[in-house]
Amino acid sequence: ISCTCKMGPDSDPMTVVDQYLKVKGVEGLRVADASIMPDCVRSNINVTVMMIGERIADMIIHGE
Repeated sequence: ISCTCKMGPDSDPMTVVDQYLKVKGVEGLRVADASIMPDCVRSNINVTVMMIGERIADMIIHGE
């Protein structure tokens, strides 16, 4: 399911994760799947979800 843990700025009370995919208010937890997408899309999301995984791996490796 997509869009259940919306990513966005701290100023938006409807978001769950920040730009580093860290769950707001919870230390040491990140979300890296289709649920962080802010809007539902009408196409196949496989490549988008793979990119999210690659990006979070890069963030973790580089200490973001």
